[in-house]
Amino acid sequence: MVGIISYGTYIPKYRIRIADIAAAWKKDVEEVVRSLGLTDKSVPGFDEDAATIAIEAALESLSVFSGTASDIDVLFVGSESHPYAVNPTSTTVGELLGVGHEYLAADMEFACKAGTAAIQAIAGLVAAGHAGLGMAIGTDTAQGKPHDFLEYTAAAGGAAFLIGSEHIAAKLLADTSYSSDTPDFWRRDGMRYPSHAGRFTGEPAYYSHVMGAATRLLEMTNTKPTDYAYCIFHSPNGKFPREVARRLGFTSAQLAPSLLVDHIGNAYSATTMLGLAAVLDIAKPNQKIFMVSYGSGAGSDAFVWETTPDLVRLQKAKTKTKQRVMDQVSRKIYVDYVQFLKLTHKL
Repeated sequence: MVGIISYGTYIPKYRIRIADIAAAWKKDVEEVVRSLGLTDKSVPGFDEDAATIAIEAALESLSVFSGTASDIDVLFVGSESHPYAVNPTSTTVGELLGVGHEYLAADMEFACKAGTAAIQAIAGLVAAGHAGLGMAIGTDTAQGKPHDFLEYTAAAGGAAFLIGSEHIAAKLLADTSYSSDTPDFWRRDGMRYPSHAGRFTGEPAYYSHVMGAATRLLEMTNTKPTDYAYCIFHSPNGKFPREVARRLGFTSAQLAPSLLVDHIGNAYSATTMLGLAAVLDIAKPNQKIFMVSYGSGAGSDAFVWETTPDLVRLQKAKTKTKQRVMDQVSRKIYVDYVQFLKLTHKL
């Protein structure tokens, strides 16, 4: 049996209101907010990047783990905003955590599903007996070109999950993936900002892959939406996850705890993992969780988790230290548009 042993998250304290971005470009504020389905997004500090965010999330995960960083055999960091094009983020994180030297390190990149790809890879290594303990991290300081659609949603955040076979808080019951060459989003080497195919990112990209992975997993497990206490879908905006949940037959109550996008925007590789962490913060033992990520290019990873009584210990520790996901969401400092441009090195 393989599953989540502990988890940690980090959301930068800075926020910008979506209305302030729209106002800066003289857009119809109400229309922009309505169309996106979110009100705020997180903004990285001036000296924060995917590596520093990964370390913060990892430290939080280790703080509720009974072992130490030196127990980690595998460390994979998923991101599409790695600080270096050539030089791994994973070894930087491992060095500062004190993992040691006898571990497998690798950077993952698959748009917004790089973090869940790391979970799958580590789960496979643990299940095969090639590793005892692994850490999967999803981290991003997502960028959007000024005056582009992405500027309203691209956010920052990180989540780190320790995956192992003992003292499991959430068992991995099943997983699958669904992929195709669908270029809905891309950034060529040397380009600072990504490009996207506009409305093409909806039906043939996001919906096709999330629905494909979800349907396949439901069939594999012979389950239906009513068998689950919670569902989590990648949230590039506030509309897409709500619509895909409706199409699959999940209720708004099952989805609501994972909808961090409403408050912090799309943290890319961290988004689905942050949603899972938010659900684990409130879930009860022996509840099933359905989760599907999405990454442009394109693909989805789908998972079925089942919580155990060991989850209660993690929840108590996080409540005591005020490190639940919603605690981090509520700690915020608003910046105006000019401050936002400075923090994200656009000005």
